[in-house]
Parts: sequence; structure tokens; C-alpha cells
Amino acid sequence: ESSSAVLLEPFVHQVGGHMSMMKYDEHTICKPLVSQELSFYESLPSAMRQFTPQYKGIVSVHLKKDSLGNVTLIASPSLDNATGDPAVTIWHKCKWAASTGTGGELALGTWSHTQVTKSFKDSCPGKRLLRTDLQYRPDSLLEDANGNQPERKSYNPWGLHCHRQHLNRMSSKHNENKLHQFLLLENVVSKYSFPCILDLKMGTRQHGDDASEEKKARHIKKCEQSTSASLGVRICGMQVYQADTGHFLCKDKYYGRKLSPEGFRQTLRQFLCNGNHLRMDLLEPIILRLKALLSVIRKQSSYRFYSSSLLIIYDGQEPKENTAPLDNHLHFQKTNCTTSHGPHHSRVDIRMIDFAHTTFKGSKCNHTTYDGPDHGYIFGLENLIKILQNISEGK
Repeated sequence: ESSSAVLLEPFVHQVGGHMSMMKYDEHTICKPLVSQELSFYESLPSAMRQFTPQYKGIVSVHLKKDSLGNVTLIASPSLDNATGDPAVTIWHKCKWAASTGTGGELALGTWSHTQVTKSFKDSCPGKRLLRTDLQYRPDSLLEDANGNQPERKSYNPWGLHCHRQHLNRMSSKHNENKLHQFLLLENVVSKYSFPCILDLKMGTRQHGDDASEEKKARHIKKCEQSTSASLGVRICGMQVYQADTGHFLCKDKYYGRKLSPEGFRQTLRQFLCNGNHLRMDLLEPIILRLKALLSVIRKQSSYRFYSSSLLIIYDGQEPKENTAPLDNHLHFQKTNCTTSHGPHHSRVDIRMIDFAHTTFKGSKCNHTTYDGPDHGYIFGLENLIKILQNISEGK
């Protein structure tokens, strides 16, 4: 094995989606390449670049098994433009790896499936593991060969859930010599100490043009039974740092699907509450960024962002000016947080992600050509902005 090979680590801040994401380095994540998503990034309109992760290229990845049968993923550090496997093969999601290096050898200190399962159960008590409120501490789950925990890393249980579903599938379907192509993308939360992330599935339609009739019907039903139909947006995942407990509060896509429009509003408010008070300082910069995105989307003729998500991100570590006294009587389950008005705007970020089913005129994978902007996506953005404005006005 080349000493310059990169062992992929888990991306510990994955809050939604079904495809397990991997960390390539501190500022880069990777995911299995899907040709339609690659086509989008290669022809990305310049106006949209500020609202999408930076595309960094393609990397080859292969499985590696140790003597105990534990699986890790190893990426070749040299980027290439390989012609690649069919998208259907690459869709076989991958990956879980944590590694330690000792001496000049590449030692694979991986999590066994048993360890992952145990940690998953510890994080999510109960049989319906991810259907309830979840919390996790910002403590490291990865240890080096001596049992030390040199870095603090936060693990959202959803990432473990995605891993547990797909690790065995990949190792059972592919041998170690099989090369997989992954997209390298900017890690948009790397600059945050305690990244609070809201993953929103946007639009009134989720199925792509290539969906089977069965899948189409399934996605239509999900939209009809959730806020996707009524608001054009639904919650797909969330993590928000609770300053009063030192935990992250996590919600998953199953929680988001069950919300009524009022429940959606309350959860959006909860996303802005740190356990002590409502982060009023975040509302104006978030609304301004969403309005800027809305203006860009309205100008993108022929684009349909089916099944894509929108991330709202901010740092759970407040600017000192905004820190309010601790009130142990206010808990994260409640939505009646007191408000805190800070004199300075907090840094926030708005990013569109997941373009495997995005279609546009001129796409290499184009199935249907549409005219005008994506009205379902616009409908969702407009409602999102209205709800946030109402929260800002105390409604």
C-alpha cells in the first residue's frame, strides 16, 4: 500500500441523507460519484457557486480488509478524470474508516462492526433508535493505538445509522481490487467549533425523471403526507448545540416527515434555540442569505433541483456579546426560549447540496427539458423566509 494513501474517516456532522459521507481531509469530504451530480458541478452557473460546496475533483477509492475482517476505505491521493464505472455501480455507498499510523507501516485501526453497533446503541437508546429525540456529547469516539483521544469530535448518530446500513453491503458486493470513484467536495462546516446544521429537503417534488413508477409513487406519497406539499420544504435532519447541557440535540428525517406546518415552525425555532435563549442574532443574516439565494434560483431557467437539500449552518459557540446567563429551567425540548439580541451578526452559511437528480438543459444526463425556474423550490424558499421573518417579529 502506498504510504501516501488517504484512509477515509467518517464525516461526523452528517445530519441527513441516506448515503454515508466520508472525510478526506479537514476541509474536504467525499461521496460516491453519480454522473448526474458530476454534470451539475462541471457546468455550475457562476451565480450559484456561493451557495454550493466547492467541487474539488474526483478520487479513486478501494476497500481494504484487515486480518480480522474489518473494512476500511482507502483513497488514492492523485485526482483523476477516469471514465469510471456506471452510476449504478458507484451508487453502492461505502465507507467507514478510522485509522492510525505506526512507524513506517500503514496500520488500520478500524472500528469493528460490533464496536459501531455498540456505540450506535449507546447513542440511541430504545428500539426505535432514530425516531426520538437524540443527544450526543462532543467527545471523541476514535482512539489511537494507546487508547488516547487527542481530538474532540462530535458524532451524530445518523452517520452511524448510514454506515451500519451500507458497510456490509459494500464489502459483500465488491472485492478489494474494485476501484470506485468519489466526488471531492468542500467541507462546509470545517470552520465551525460546534456546527449547528439544519438539512431541508426543498421543493414540492422529490423524485427524479429517471425514477421508476414505484419510486415515483413512493416519493409523491412522502410529499403529500409531509410539509413538502404544503410548504415546499421539510426537515431532513438537524443538530443544534445546547449550551446548557453540552449536548447536541439531533433530529432525523423520520421526525421531519411527521411534522405539521406548525410543527415545522416550532422545530425551526428550536434549531435557533441553544437551550438558554433564542439566537435572534442569527435571523437577519439567515434571511438575507435566503433572499439572495431566492434571487439566484429565480434566474436559473430549465433547472429542476429534485431531491436536493438546503443546509442552514451556524456556530453553536456564540460570540461573547450574545452569551446570556445560564437558566437551567429552560430545556431544549421546549420552544419557549427567551430571546437574546446581540449587537453583531453571527456567521451563518446557506448551501445547496445533493444534485444526483438535478436536471437542466444541456446536462449530459438530461432526461427532460424544462422551461423557466424551479417553482417548487421557489415556493419552499418563500415559505421558509416568511416563517423566519415571523419568528424574527415575535409571531
